[in-house]
Formats: sequence, C-alpha cells, structure tokens
Amino acid sequence: MSQPASEIDRVLRAFLVRAKKPVDDLRGGTDLYSEGVGLDSLEAAELSAILEDEFGTDPFSGGELPQTIADIYAFYGATPVGT
Repeated sequence: MSQPASEIDRVLRAFLVRAKKPVDDLRGGTDLYSEGVGLDSLEAAELSAILEDEFGTDPFSGGELPQTIADIYAFYGATPVGT
C-alpha cells in the first residue's frame, strides 16, 4: 500500500487548489480542519474519494479520521514532502 510522497503531495495540492484552500504550508503537522487547511465535512469526503480513486484506498475509511497532513502520508507509508 506504500505510495511515493511526491504522488500524495501532487494529489493533495491539486485538490486544495481546486477547493480554494491554502497550499503554502503542507508540513506534516498541519491540521486538516479548522486551524489548518480548513476542510469541512463535505470537502473531507471529496478528498477521501479522490484519494481512493488515485490509490485504491483512503485514510478516511479506516475507522479513525486523519487529523493532520502527516496522518494521510503515514496511512500510505510515506513522509510529507519537505519534512
């Protein structure tokens, strides 16, 4: 299930640009919700679907929701780009 960090970064950045969310600071500890990227529940569901389409599985359906950018990378066995 391991995915290259550069591919995860590409998918996240494309989604965030389209959703008009900040992409300047995608360090591992960046929160996905209110204090960080600012995803709402609909955007989180959309990101989940995009990640599943791209990689065949997604971290949002594993029981515990990812809270940070690092959680998404860790689910795929990668380290955030630039950390």
